[in-house]
Amino acid sequence: MPRTFLTRRMPRHHLMLHRAPPPRHRAGAPPPRTSDLVLALLGVLLLAALALMAAYALTAGTPAP
Repeated sequence: MPRTFLTRRMPRHHLMLHRAPPPRHRAGAPPPRTSDLVLALLGVLLLAALALMAAYALTAGTPAP
């Protein structure tokens, strides 16, 4: 009676996750403008300044201006 299963295991090479490459950038999307980057940086600096003022006011025991 013939065997239905193989007696030897087939070797499996390169057992690794195959990830899709990251997208380069959307087709037709313009690069960010310098003015947008400057505004974003100013916003981050403003938030950092407000956080420092709040931390100073909490440690000094006086209300924030």
